[in-house]
Amino acid sequence: MRQIQPKIVFSPEYDIHFMGLEKLHPFDTRKYSRAWWDAKATLGDYLEEHTITPTAPISVHDLLRVHTPEYLNELCSTHYIARAIEMPIIAPFPYGMVESHLLKPMQYATQGTLIATHSAMTNGIAVNLAGGYHHASSAKGEGFCLYADVAIAIEELHEKRMVSAQSQAVIIDLDAHQGNGNSRVYRGKDYTFLFDMYNASIYPHDTLAQERIDYGILLNSGCNSSTYLDLLYYKLPEALKRVKNPSVVFYIAGTDPYEHDMLGGLRLSELAILERDKFVIDTIVGMGIPLVVVLGGGYHKNSYKMISRMVIYLMEKWGKNAG
Repeated sequence: MRQIQPKIVFSPEYDIHFMGLEKLHPFDTRKYSRAWWDAKATLGDYLEEHTITPTAPISVHDLLRVHTPEYLNELCSTHYIARAIEMPIIAPFPYGMVESHLLKPMQYATQGTLIATHSAMTNGIAVNLAGGYHHASSAKGEGFCLYADVAIAIEELHEKRMVSAQSQAVIIDLDAHQGNGNSRVYRGKDYTFLFDMYNASIYPHDTLAQERIDYGILLNSGCNSSTYLDLLYYKLPEALKRVKNPSVVFYIAGTDPYEHDMLGGLRLSELAILERDKFVIDTIVGMGIPLVVVLGGGYHKNSYKMISRMVIYLMEKWGKNAG
């Protein structure tokens, strides 16, 4: 097994500040920095020493690996952006303000996923404290997702022949919502294996995208901790046996299955969320496969604490206390 040197990718630029209007959306747009500082309270300087900070947003060149030029032009419209992030109140604002306060943070986060991927391929594990925009597809943004960050990272690896039909990338999506954007990006492409465990009773109800999922577990609203974990413990190893020589795993670690989350509709405790994360991390790292963790959704005020616990576990188990 390779030497594991976990890295955290984070920038204060990830946080979205929009004159307080971001508080009208259920998404905690500052959970990224809150999670990092909460983890630092436990990990101290060790976290800072193992944090990589993106110094620039994602380039247009990289965005075009997945997104169409027409779609990127759509993102010059505040009305389009307002619909995609479900905040109609921002539609009349000047584009420059929306670009600076909303697009740029997401562009930094998307660059963070690319950096985390590069790091994981070398160091074994990397967490981007943002990203996981799994509703964004090549020509459409929706569900507070504008850039298909995981797909962009996979496409770069594919171009470098580090991912292929014989050496697949894997997306393990445990956000409460179906990852329809990634499924749509990879329709007709066989070099990515999609594992998606989600509440089938809620948004996005995308039947076309559902057809592309290689291993789907459709949950009912109200699914509790024990049922969820039992399914995951049995089904994920079974699914991984079907992957052709996995070259990298992207884990979308949404915290919205949490029982008090206002949008996920599932009933997992905070402890169950942590047990889920521990199982996925330990399974993939134990197999010797590079692992990239991205955050996905989470719409409760305690979401950042669950993220922090995952980071602390990962850094203590596979970093400072390893070996």
